[in-house]
Amino acid sequence: MKIAKNIVISKKILLEHKVRTILSLSGIIVGVSAVIIMVAIGKGTEEKVISQITKMGSNLLLVNAGQVKIIAGRARQVKVVTTLELKDADSILNKAGSVKYVAPAQTKKLQVKFENLSTKTNVVGTTSVITEVQNYSLAEGRFFDDEEDRGLRRVAVVGRTVVENIFEKQDPIGKIIRIGTVPFEVIGVLSPKGLDINGMDQDDQIFIPVRTALRRVFNLTYINAIYVKVKDSGLMDQAEKEMSSILRGKHHIKDDKADDFTIQNQATVLEMQKESSKAFTLLIGSIAAISLLVGGIGILAVMLISIRERIKEIGIRRAVGAKRRDILIQFLSEALILSISGGVIGVIIGIAVSMLIAIFSGWPFVISINAVAASFLSTFVIGIFFGVYPARKAALSDPIKALQFE
Repeated sequence: MKIAKNIVISKKILLEHKVRTILSLSGIIVGVSAVIIMVAIGKGTEEKVISQITKMGSNLLLVNAGQVKIIAGRARQVKVVTTLELKDADSILNKAGSVKYVAPAQTKKLQVKFENLSTKTNVVGTTSVITEVQNYSLAEGRFFDDEEDRGLRRVAVVGRTVVENIFEKQDPIGKIIRIGTVPFEVIGVLSPKGLDINGMDQDDQIFIPVRTALRRVFNLTYINAIYVKVKDSGLMDQAEKEMSSILRGKHHIKDDKADDFTIQNQATVLEMQKESSKAFTLLIGSIAAISLLVGGIGILAVMLISIRERIKEIGIRRAVGAKRRDILIQFLSEALILSISGGVIGVIIGIAVSMLIAIFSGWPFVISINAVAASFLSTFVIGIFFGVYPARKAALSDPIKALQFE
């Protein structure tokens, strides 16, 4: 009964000083909501990355010509290497037993025109197998086949962004576009895929037959990438070893020499992205948690001011028989009401803001139950931790001196 009575009294006192109560609540509210929002953003980013990699295919290997390094968060070729050729892709398909599909590719950003409109986009010379390797599908039309590739036909399949940039509201199928100065007939439109893990628009590209690209557009004899889909995700390491052995043999690389190619394992990239996302989530969650500490200090300051203002009240209560324990519980309950109320409001605001961010950013809406529970529990701990000192100070006050205080 005493505890319930103390809570009622505490609520009444806190409501009498609305501005002070709101200011002390704001620190806890900001702290709790910040933790929930930041963790939700981190989790949402992680889910987005996993979804993007899954769309590309988790059992995917990528062979790049030359050495590839991560610069500014993106994989980039250190220098141009001309040793990777179409016959290397054929050798991998024929000799690597764990490989299911192989798609050679040469990519370059070029100007593309249709009538009076133009755009600069990625032109990818590849084969029809790219649809199987990277999980592309067609929204309309068709993809070019091997016969069109061998016949150096000038046909193209365009992404949705390209359609929006140069065709406006026209149907692109059957239209003639110019890639550089070479005319191509549009025979298909890809279904939208969105951004990849590097933040690049997968819909802002045009696929053309690889032999046509090398001979008529790029004027090259080499390619810069080979996309490989492995039969089973459990064979990734085996496939990587097989491919490395095949390419080193084809390129006549001696045992003491480094590879003139780089093999990227999509499963490894996925794990690295997961670890990076977890580290990022932990970092921003820790930074947000600091505001909880600030909120606790705010409660401490408010409680100390409250004790000073109510010192006579403390003296009177002690004089009429209140025990030190009663005074301690009274002020501790005020601190707990402040911290827990701030925690409840902070959780509601944090979830609401996280939902809005997910809606407007297109990220998955992911709320970490652990983050919500931990942040709410921390408000209880903060209430006790920062409430004990002022409550004990009030309880230890000399009632005679308290009554004489002006």
